[in-house]
Amino acid sequence: MRFEGIYTPAVTPHTPDGEIDWRVLGEVLESLVEAKGHGMIIGGSTGEYYAQTSEERIKLAGYAKDVIGSRVQMIVGTGAIRTEDAVMYAEDAKRIKADAILVTTPPYALPTDQENAIHALTIDRAANLPIMLYNYPGRMCVQMNEEYLARVGKSKNVVAIKESSGDMGRVHLLAREYPHITLSCGWDDQALEFFAWGARSWVCAGSNFLPKEHVALYEACVVEKDFDKGRQIMSAMMPLMNALDGGKFVQCIKFGCELNGLNVGDVRAPLRPLNSGDKRSLQTVITNVKRTVAHITSGASHA
Repeated sequence: MRFEGIYTPAVTPHTPDGEIDWRVLGEVLESLVEAKGHGMIIGGSTGEYYAQTSEERIKLAGYAKDVIGSRVQMIVGTGAIRTEDAVMYAEDAKRIKADAILVTTPPYALPTDQENAIHALTIDRAANLPIMLYNYPGRMCVQMNEEYLARVGKSKNVVAIKESSGDMGRVHLLAREYPHITLSCGWDDQALEFFAWGARSWVCAGSNFLPKEHVALYEACVVEKDFDKGRQIMSAMMPLMNALDGGKFVQCIKFGCELNGLNVGDVRAPLRPLNSGDKRSLQTVITNVKRTVAHITSGASHA
């Protein structure tokens, strides 16, 4: 399996009483297929997996596969503190014929490189599916270091890594020393740099509501190899990326979906919804991004 293109970690819609809204979830998934992204992640942090029961996570993955079918690639998140739970999600991903799984470091536990590698390889053996690793030390408090990469990189299933450390030195390391593990952008405001260093995919939550703009940046840099155009698009998108980085990430993504007519509802506790001021500011940013990127992609400002 090759990870190429835009991969959207899908939001999970909720009813006013906080239950999963299955009807709207179907609308979300169909909208992402129609937007011509390249894949979806079910059970990612943007989907609020951390606030869901095991039963909900398994039902969500199965429902999503039924809706998506084979129209785009579907990756199932296996994030969990207990290895046994991560294995359960991986086994279920295999059962429903998901295309791949996302393997994280177990949060809070602070495993060593060796322990973390054993965790990942145990999940690998359970599913025998293509794996995208997910390095996010800001959330997990542990880095996927070189000893870890040397161990897990021996598996034929470990084919990509979503790098979300924010450290460009890591991007250089992965591109130079681990070329057999495909690099995927996991830090939005560094997307241009990731593509310059050979990344061919971008896991971007903003594509839940601005898919065309994210695809435009990917196509400019990876397909057309036109980094002048890519810089223009990236510059236009930076205000959005700065807004999303303001501490209310999932709330902002869900509000962006609301602006597109998808009634995805609020986030689950412990998070709280955006206030009216935050919504007005974000709406202005999104409107400007859409207008500016459309102008660039039309060729009006690109020689």
